[in-house]
Amino acid sequence: MKWENLLSLKRQGDSLKRLRSEQDNTRVGFDVDYDRIVFSSFFRSLQDKTQVVPFSKTSFVHTRLTHSLEVSVVGRSLGRVVGKYILDKYPYLKEVYKFQINDFGSIVAAACLSHDIGNPPFGHSGESAIGDFFKIGDGVKYKSQLTDLQYNDLCTFEGNANGFKILTESKTGSEGGLRLSYSTLGAFTKYPKKSLPYKPTDHIKDKKYGFFSNQSDFFDEVASELGLKIDENNYNRHPLTFLVEAADDICYTLIDFEDGINLDWIPEEFALEYLVKLVSNSIDKKKYNNMSLKGQRIAYLRALAINTLINEAVQIFIENEEEILKGNFEDSLMSKSKYKAQMEGIIKISVDKVYKSKEVIEKELTGYKVLNFLLKTFTNSVINWKENRVSAFDELALECIPKEYLNKETDLYSSLLDVSCFIASLTDGLALEWYKKLN
Repeated sequence: MKWENLLSLKRQGDSLKRLRSEQDNTRVGFDVDYDRIVFSSFFRSLQDKTQVVPFSKTSFVHTRLTHSLEVSVVGRSLGRVVGKYILDKYPYLKEVYKFQINDFGSIVAAACLSHDIGNPPFGHSGESAIGDFFKIGDGVKYKSQLTDLQYNDLCTFEGNANGFKILTESKTGSEGGLRLSYSTLGAFTKYPKKSLPYKPTDHIKDKKYGFFSNQSDFFDEVASELGLKIDENNYNRHPLTFLVEAADDICYTLIDFEDGINLDWIPEEFALEYLVKLVSNSIDKKKYNNMSLKGQRIAYLRALAINTLINEAVQIFIENEEEILKGNFEDSLMSKSKYKAQMEGIIKISVDKVYKSKEVIEKELTGYKVLNFLLKTFTNSVINWKENRVSAFDELALECIPKEYLNKETDLYSSLLDVSCFIASLTDGLALEWYKKLN
């Protein structure tokens, strides 16, 4: 892989090459990506989607929106520092192609901002609810009419693949989706593969899949432009994807932990025990001891810990940059961190005290039931509509589905996937409201 290809400004539908040297430096194309994501309805809906903890009446907790914003801030810092190193190492990128440090930060920030844009409502149970509907629920009846790949897309519904669909799929009035640069799309795609064949390896890129089967041709175009393509069915990860992943790892490790402490689900002394190990070289003890509020103390430790882990991620990337470019680096950056044990300890406490808390489990049970019901209702109505046998109830249900998800001419797979993606686009509140009305 070559950096001059990996930093492509090309967008879907372009007929002319976009050159960095011809860009307006006050608003480069990579900055346009960030803006388009922020102003999209899909991004705005993240404000009413649970991150992990259900909305609290006693304390602020993170939603998918606030989490995505924080990840983008961390990603921007990672990208800029790495960008400086890359431009110093390969000066022709700046001298010939006119790339700048902020370009790297903008690409990573935009990819980070959209990294959860395809996630269903109700946290981690959303994907499982959609997948199980087709694997063991009412959707099993469609199996015989689908290819193995199509059926597996539905049974293993993946928020990352749905995110790629949202960002790139043409709908009426919006050709090419958000029409982001191929660099941002490449950095966004953590798992550059289809759902089948399923061949798990030790490489982090094979952990999940990153696009649905009906979008494989377009991803192939993106990968070819960026130089990610290995052969007909294999792709390398975009190097900046490792920074996107690191930003997410850093934030969810520390932020879920912080939410648990602020809700009094995790004792504050746990924060001291684990976070102090990350900040021992940077903490101002006098400043810390003068803080009278628990929230202030935790926020201070969290900020220092994020800075520590940013520096750590950058160092690991720089040390392995050549292997990353060759596609030989198989692990996430933070799995190579000297703070791996501390991060794993924090995650273990968060799992025990937060993810397995009564409130979180009840929310996920509710979400599972709600999404299963809505999937059954809307898939039945859409299939009846395609087969010209709609009932009065079907007509009412179809009125709830935005027109961009309805196309009578598409095949069964595309229709079922569109309904699933429509359900995934709902907010927690709207899904629950419709469940109550339709039930």
